[in-house]
Amino acid sequence: AAGMFLRLLSDVRWRAADPKWRRMTCSRRSTSSTAEPHPVSLPAQAQVVICGGGIMGTSVAYHLSKMGWKDIVLLEQGRLAAGTTRFCAGIVSTARHLSIELKMADYSNKLYQQLEQETGVKTGYVKTGSISLAQTQDRLISLKRIASSLNVMGIPCEMITPKQVAQFHPLINIHDLVGAMYVPEDALVSSASVSLALATAASRNGVQIHERTSVSHVSVQNGCVTGVETDRGQIQCQYFVNCAGQWAYELGHSGKEPVNIPLHACEHFYLLTHPLKEPLASNLPTIVDPDGRIYIRNWQGGILSGGFEKNPKPLFTEGRNQLEIQNLREDWDHFEPLLSALLRRMPDLEALQIMQLVNCPESFTPDMRCIMGELPTVLGYFVLAGMNSAGISYGGGAGKYLAEWMVNGYPSENVWPLDLKRFGTLQSSRTFLRHRVMEVMPLMYDLKVPRWDFQTGRQLRTSPLYDRLDAQGARWMEKHGFERVKYFVPPGKDLLDLDQRKTFYKPDWFDIVGSEVKCCKEAVCVIDMSSFTKFEISSTGDQALESLQYLFSNDLDVPVGHVVHTGMLNEKGGYENDCSIARLSKCSFFMISPTDQQVHCWAWLKNRLPNDGSLTMEDVTWKYTALNLIGPRAVDVLSELSYAPVTPEHFPSLFCKDMSVGYANGIRVMSITHTGEPGFMLYIPIEYALHVYNEVMNMGQKYGIRNAGYYALRSLRIEKFFAFWGQDLDAFTTPMECGREFQVKLEKGMQFVGQEALLEQKQNGVYKRFTMFILEDHDTDVDLWPWWGEPIFRNGRYVGKTTSSAYSYTLGRHICLGFVQHFDEKTGEELVVTTDFINQGKYEIDISGQRFQAKAKLYPFSSFFTHRRRKDEVELSGYQRE
Repeated sequence: AAGMFLRLLSDVRWRAADPKWRRMTCSRRSTSSTAEPHPVSLPAQAQVVICGGGIMGTSVAYHLSKMGWKDIVLLEQGRLAAGTTRFCAGIVSTARHLSIELKMADYSNKLYQQLEQETGVKTGYVKTGSISLAQTQDRLISLKRIASSLNVMGIPCEMITPKQVAQFHPLINIHDLVGAMYVPEDALVSSASVSLALATAASRNGVQIHERTSVSHVSVQNGCVTGVETDRGQIQCQYFVNCAGQWAYELGHSGKEPVNIPLHACEHFYLLTHPLKEPLASNLPTIVDPDGRIYIRNWQGGILSGGFEKNPKPLFTEGRNQLEIQNLREDWDHFEPLLSALLRRMPDLEALQIMQLVNCPESFTPDMRCIMGELPTVLGYFVLAGMNSAGISYGGGAGKYLAEWMVNGYPSENVWPLDLKRFGTLQSSRTFLRHRVMEVMPLMYDLKVPRWDFQTGRQLRTSPLYDRLDAQGARWMEKHGFERVKYFVPPGKDLLDLDQRKTFYKPDWFDIVGSEVKCCKEAVCVIDMSSFTKFEISSTGDQALESLQYLFSNDLDVPVGHVVHTGMLNEKGGYENDCSIARLSKCSFFMISPTDQQVHCWAWLKNRLPNDGSLTMEDVTWKYTALNLIGPRAVDVLSELSYAPVTPEHFPSLFCKDMSVGYANGIRVMSITHTGEPGFMLYIPIEYALHVYNEVMNMGQKYGIRNAGYYALRSLRIEKFFAFWGQDLDAFTTPMECGREFQVKLEKGMQFVGQEALLEQKQNGVYKRFTMFILEDHDTDVDLWPWWGEPIFRNGRYVGKTTSSAYSYTLGRHICLGFVQHFDEKTGEELVVTTDFINQGKYEIDISGQRFQAKAKLYPFSSFFTHRRRKDEVELSGYQRE
């Protein structure tokens, strides 16, 4: 291989030094960027202006025009498809871990397949299939998880042996493989041609397309888009779509009020070769070798091969702009590890003649998921960017979902994992983005085992107790930039070993978390939950109560000092947020929401609360440290520290009052724990946090107090069948579907958002039901663990997926939570899911292709709570926010 590499490299260096080659490539590049006149003037106004003529911009234009919107202008600063889209490798792959990404890629594949027939523009679509290789057993497990998802989605997929790999692709070296995944319907396209085909169809539907037109900034008045300024004049518009790719960040920061679109470009390399002596067949499967960090596809009888190196090169950190992306500087030294991997995988390429090493920018996001949706601060400003080198795979589906969002007010699928509002302003620091994408790009092919964490951009948002907890063995994870404790490593445990041994099987922290759970049930534990989103909403009159009554499903007109669990629903009855609201006074409310709701919930409320000055809303997340005191002895600890009785008779469930704890006054104490276990939440002004924590730990010593983390919390609430927002609950899940009817007051005397949808479900039934599954023939020590996203089978038929899971230390069994649907076996029609349907089925959970028997359980809410007080009902109903 070393000898082949030298011959290849000498060939490449000769070509690079040859003046004729240089003149040819320079001539080709200069021709592509020759300016053209502007024959058509810009319109003075339009309903929608789209910035960016790559695959994303043209897909949005295509789908908007298909949905009936015609008054659309697409602006491209250079030529159509001349940016990152032109250099895209053209691989359409549906092999994705995330369900929404899988659906986008599948839709894209089907769209591109018929696009040439629809438009007459050749797209180069060839159904080649793809083969993902596994060099390790863990990689094979990861591929099997993907294969399970693909199969239940109706996408053909099979696990194959190394010998079968050689049959599909004779040039592939299989000696180090343990298996592979074959997806026969994956395809290759010409990315630029697909973009031009979409633009052609959009233009025929009335979309105006203007090249050589740069957007300088977006005009905003009173929080709404009013128009765009270009180098050719102004266009007034109601909607603006930022599809500017790697320049989306700069465009967002170009206006008077900058908006944050967190992405950053990295150099991405791939190799182009001349045709082989025996040219490769056009339908040869694309090879993805994630353990070798490379992909290999046929290209005009030769090879196109690139990858994601361990040491990526960020670029344009200083915001440098250019009209069209020219091929950046070749860097053979940088590409050498990927070239070596290619030669190891295809060792017979001795006569390979290299045509070019392509170096083009690709934009990456802080969490490896694309960015779409409406800005939280500007109505009518939509974004679709940050494709993490999967633009052609996602282009069709992403454009469709964004167009639906604009036209209907919501997309047809749950896109929260991709929603721009999952990020806060803190993720938009240039330094953060530069460092994070240097970690993200290698992660594209790294093996991602369950509950892995990013290492860059950490210790950004921390509790005042961070150093104190860290010194006691805290192991950290991050949520919305906030550091949260997973568990505490006891003294004497090998910390390095615990961090490095990551697996799909029983994890090393199993016994540690088990002891924390045991302490929560038998004594008392403290969990720092400061990351929760906290808002205070108040008014001088009844405006706060009236507004919240309209926006929330439960009855908030409760006595002062009471806490209400409630959903913030959309018009379809789905959960936009799941929260607790305490009534502090007649006109003042304290709202606690999931950590990653900080931006989304704020925007949702801000756009719906009156803006006449009668009501104020303040984000007080940073003002309070939150300590969760869990366990039967929590009442003793708090009672001794406050010199006040806090037994259920004096401090009933779901109650809130200000108390003194130690020397500190004004501690907001609530009798909830979000786990179903007894205890209290303490919301402490941050200047008192360390004092109160020390007092609690000192006083609790005689009661066996210890620190605990979120893994223990997760186990406790999942065994209590508590759903949490963002994984179990989303904008397409209603209270009726997850057994929370009692958190809805349909007859509270006034209308609320989502009421009509819930009334309809109450009358007609629901089409999915939240169900608990207890694994029965699963060996925790030996078998693969369920994590989330596993297919659920009822009587051998697929009925849904798990949404979360945890080991129940109480039951000694794994518990999975998920939704069950009912489809007619003959017609496929969706049917109402009844209690009998759930109870009379035999269930299995598919974990990486292996099925385990499971017992289904529907929590009998109505009978269980009949004789309990309202406040106790809601506490036992439980729900947790992540």
